[in-house]
Amino acid sequence: MNIKFDSNNVVIRLCMSGMRLEDSGDIEDAITMFCKAWHEATDDYERFIAAYYLARQQKSITDKLKWMETSLQCALNINDDNVKSAYSTLYLNIAKCYEELCDSDNAKRNYELSNLYKGAPSDEGPFYHGTKADLQVGDLLTAGGNSNYKPELKMNHIYFTANANGAGLAAALAKGEGRDRVYIIEPTGEFENDPNVTDKKFPGNLTRSYRSQKPLRIIGEETEWTKLTTMERREWHEKLAKNKGEIIN
Repeated sequence: MNIKFDSNNVVIRLCMSGMRLEDSGDIEDAITMFCKAWHEATDDYERFIAAYYLARQQKSITDKLKWMETSLQCALNINDDNVKSAYSTLYLNIAKCYEELCDSDNAKRNYELSNLYKGAPSDEGPFYHGTKADLQVGDLLTAGGNSNYKPELKMNHIYFTANANGAGLAAALAKGEGRDRVYIIEPTGEFENDPNVTDKKFPGNLTRSYRSQKPLRIIGEETEWTKLTTMERREWHEKLAKNKGEIIN
């Protein structure tokens, strides 16, 4: 099974709205949004995400544990690369709940499971990189370029994703005059989850975003991905202009 993260998914959109409400301090409205996401969820993937956000807002540790365990069970039901990156986070949150409930055996067991799922990603791709550069099969993409998000920042890593639409977004935001290009790539060395997105908004690395200090080799070009409309492109550029977040380099 291979689920693609889709920011237009109804449940994901509701959770993102809930997060924005959390950020502005409207906790009750945020909870309402997460409840709506749970009730509109139609499969284990959507339920796993909605339950995670409901868990975070529970005042009772018992309720928090119940919702975290629900989220984990839905994630385990899926058995998908897209979701496995969240296992460590879910087990860690469950362990903390048991610790607060003074259940040291269950806390220890879940901390061990959390550690078990940490480490290098097991994703086998295919992988993509979005850019405006006109490149050829066999060319190498290397670290050291300027960030699309902070032009003054030289990047120590080269970034890529297993989501063609995510690479398409990166291409749309990339500097340069050329057309948006999404290349199919293979890493030439070890890679890790992109810490700028992993466990930031969503549990784990649902967008399957990675980075490496080793070059990426171009093995082909992808032509099918969801293109941004002119309005969406403008909105993204406005978001970037306002973004004051720290980039982990």
